[in-house]
Amino acid sequence: MSEEVSLTEGVGEVLRAATSRAVTEVSLRQFTGGASKQVYAVDARDETGASLCAVLRRDPPGHGDADRMRAEAACLRAAAAAGVPVPAVLAAADTAPGIDAPYLLMNMVEGESIPRKLHRDPEFAPVRERLAGDLGRVLGLIHRTPLDTLDLLDDQDPLEAIEQIYRDLDEPRPTVEMGLRWLREHRPPPRRKALVHGDFRIGNFLITPDGVRAVLDWELAHRGDPVEDLGWLCVRAWRFGASAPVGGLGTREQLLDGYAQTTGFRPTAAELHWWEAFGTLKWLVLSRFQAERHLSGEERSVELAAIGRRVCESEYDLLAVLGLFDESVAVPTPFEPMVTVHDRPELTEILDLVAETLTEEIAPTLTAEQQRQRFLLRICVNLLGTASRELHAGPAATDEVTVLLGELGCDSETELAERLRAESLSYSDKEIRRVVSLAVLSRLQVANPRYLK
Repeated sequence: MSEEVSLTEGVGEVLRAATSRAVTEVSLRQFTGGASKQVYAVDARDETGASLCAVLRRDPPGHGDADRMRAEAACLRAAAAAGVPVPAVLAAADTAPGIDAPYLLMNMVEGESIPRKLHRDPEFAPVRERLAGDLGRVLGLIHRTPLDTLDLLDDQDPLEAIEQIYRDLDEPRPTVEMGLRWLREHRPPPRRKALVHGDFRIGNFLITPDGVRAVLDWELAHRGDPVEDLGWLCVRAWRFGASAPVGGLGTREQLLDGYAQTTGFRPTAAELHWWEAFGTLKWLVLSRFQAERHLSGEERSVELAAIGRRVCESEYDLLAVLGLFDESVAVPTPFEPMVTVHDRPELTEILDLVAETLTEEIAPTLTAEQQRQRFLLRICVNLLGTASRELHAGPAATDEVTVLLGELGCDSETELAERLRAESLSYSDKEIRRVVSLAVLSRLQVANPRYLK
């Protein structure tokens, strides 16, 4: 029996036990994405022909974390009891025949999670203007959830946790060192610990024209300062190109107004700013952590490789949110192309031509069902553009950064980061801000110049 057939039959048995209905037909469709969990849409029918729709989340067989899955199920049940819109848990266990891993089976909830559609589609116009406040109200319900059934959740200090991940990468970066210093020096008094979702952002909740239908993906839930969730929702990465600071949907004031309506208290602007800065640094470190899976040889992946080149976006955001980016810096003018023995087309011309061909001739041939292939094609085109811009830019920016580092007595950005960590240099020093800003801006101009618009 194949693994797919075994899984389908196993899900059918769980559905029968969970619903007390005679399920006769079951089909599974795996969703793309999902770095740590396997997620399937479950379509089933009972003996009367009535439809049953559910969602299965399971750990990859052989790589299960039963405690984490139990905690996720406990969060969903506790949140539902507190009035949070979440999928209902139908079944959850450490394993089951055919499923063969810790799993969670939930009812299917209809709604949209794609940022572009939420930002632009006319059908969401009626709800768009109030969504920031609605999300604040939903977060308030989450943070009012009783903790008495959630002992499985960890309560580690989030700043210490992300710093440890960064240290383990063994790649000192000046921006991270500057951010860590600032966060330590400006940390607000902690709020009373609450249930923290841990990844509350566009993509992890379902929206209809009537409002928020469900909060998904509780995998990172923990006990902590509730303002962490509010700050995470304000991180620029989760605006997906839109300008509004709360998920590209609304203002911080609307978010806090909605939150205060549910909880009875309103975090200060300073608290929200600190947690937004923390979230920006956290995403910077986690992006580099994801890229390391490819760079270390653990998992060869064009997607993870591309993430490595986009770490500079979060570096830029971190400097900006902390007010440390030097607006006066400009990327040096590229050198003239070197004389070469090779014929035309030049390397940049070749890369641009290949990217154009993939975009204009190959991409249109992919069907709507080939979403994964479309996604990978876009990544490849973006990487070709990065390579072309780097070749065109030449060594001018690298040379200028090297000169500025030398004036500070540093041979490299790594040495500068180590001296910032040792506090032998001040992160607010004008010359340090200048060289770090120039290095980040130079990387960003090559990796994604549209990010600066």
